Amino acid sequence: MASFFPFSLPKPNIIRACSSSSATTLTIPETLDEKFGRKGIKFLESDNVPIVELTVRNGSSVRLRIPDAHVTSYKPKVYWKDDGFEEVLYTIPAGGADSTKAKGGIGLVINDVSEPGSKGSPLLSTSKWTVKDVDSDSIDALQVELSCTCGTLGITYVVSLYPLSMATAVIVKNNGRKAVTLTNAILSYFRFKKRGGAAIQGLRGCSYCSHPPLSSPFEILSPAEAMKAESPGWFSFGSEPEDKPGSWTLQDIPFTILKNKFTRVYAAPPKERLKAFFNTPPSKYETLDQGRELFFRVIRIGFEDIYLSSPGSLSEKYGKEYFICTGPASMLVPVVVKPGEDWRGAQVIEHDNL
Repeated sequence: MASFFPFSLPKPNIIRACSSSSATTLTIPETLDEKFGRKGIKFLESDNVPIVELTVRNGSSVRLRIPDAHVTSYKPKVYWKDDGFEEVLYTIPAGGADSTKAKGGIGLVINDVSEPGSKGSPLLSTSKWTVKDVDSDSIDALQVELSCTCGTLGITYVVSLYPLSMATAVIVKNNGRKAVTLTNAILSYFRFKKRGGAAIQGLRGCSYCSHPPLSSPFEILSPAEAMKAESPGWFSFGSEPEDKPGSWTLQDIPFTILKNKFTRVYAAPPKERLKAFFNTPPSKYETLDQGRELFFRVIRIGFEDIYLSSPGSLSEKYGKEYFICTGPASMLVPVVVKPGEDWRGAQVIEHDNL
């Protein structure tokens, strides 16, 4: 197990699949469950897609689609009552023309921008992930490790679950002879009960500018849709129009209200990073759902930027509930991974709602 975080879990005692010629042919989930399954880690199939479900002792759970490394559900225990679980993520089930792809959830995005002037070529859109390992500490800490190869890059993705938090961590190893330049992000779609009660706390004093999201197979709004200005309406009362891309603003209020449409990157401006000392965005911030009286803390590790977008009235075409997209990113200044080296980044979602 590629341990990303500063804890040490027992080395898994992996049960190998039987190779007897007389054995009954097993489905992919059955084969994975026989090889990697253990208490709290269950391999299943949903809509003909193999998935893994992690469940810790207090009942908190995570669901992960294996072929595209897409986290489609995080349902922690947030109330003391027996059924006190709430879905954190906003996910649109697979359907329509692209019936194999769910939208929303938590998705890893990595683009190769090594070519001068390139907007970036998605590295993971056609990659197929496989289960490499699992790990556990009783049933209070569970991990599943996926891996895939994209050209000369070996990519490891570790999804971890604990009673009060979950984490997604990526390790990109350059096995080639040339350096690669990447933009990347771990983008999460958070679910809110209503549009008027959604906010972010913790970004006061941080610089931001309007910027489209990185394109992703899991996106609900495309970069063009995210950047399109919203017509004024009742919810826009008292709000200010977004500045043009490339124009920087310093947030001077403690709360970022999410009822209006915008797409932003919170970061140190690239020119500022050339100085000996400059202000970086906070390592953590909180989502506030007034409708459900819940908050979740988002922690950034390894990434330089914070992406945040709100759909405004466009959310209505997807249902009554509201959603936002946010997460750690390296968008404005790409990451350079030299031959033989690796780059690591992670996102942690935790809560104190209990």
